[in-house]
This record gives sequence, C-alpha cells and structure tokens, in this order.
Amino acid sequence: MDNAIGQGDVFSPIENEVMESLEDVIDPELGIDLVNLGLIYDVVVNEKYCLITMTLTTMGCPLGNLLEQQIIDAATSVESIEKCQINLVWQPAWNVSMISRFGKISLGIHG
Repeated sequence: MDNAIGQGDVFSPIENEVMESLEDVIDPELGIDLVNLGLIYDVVVNEKYCLITMTLTTMGCPLGNLLEQQIIDAATSVESIEKCQINLVWQPAWNVSMISRFGKISLGIHG
C-alpha cells in the first residue's frame, strides 16, 4: 500500500486503542470487521480528535452511511476521543489481498 496515506507508520497507544475498537465494526455483507477486511488505511489521533482514513469494498457501497456512523461511534468510545472524522479515499483501491490472514480464513479464502 501507499505510505502517503500512513501505511507503515507506527501507531501511538491511543491509535492502537482506536484500531481495536474498530474491530467491533462488522461489514454486514461479509461478516468480518473492517480492520481485518483491510478497509482501514490509517488512524491519526491529535489530542481529542481522530482522523480515520479508509476505503470501502466498492465505490457504490450502499452501506457507507451505516458504516460511517458505526466507525465514528467506535472511535469516540475510546476514552479521550471526542471527535472523529472519516477521510474516505479510493486510492489505493481495495482488493482481496488487503484482507488479513484471519479475515481470509474466516471467509474461506485460501492462497
């Protein structure tokens, strides 16, 4: 993935907490959380503000609005996070190779 969107950066402890909280946001069509699907590209926390850079599996995903509110709720459930914004990007485009090993096993994808 592209380092321009933060991939490869080391998360702070609070950013790790946000990522852990995002594991509770499940894609209702696939039944896997957004983190293991590889949809969360970056999390940046600056004091009480959180910016999440992410994508969706497809541009016309009808669940975008539902997922947006669940993501904001998950991020702001972390102590000290008061506001969350989502930066929805389409580059790099999501593909199956971005799914974690756990996600691939859960979905029955081998190889």
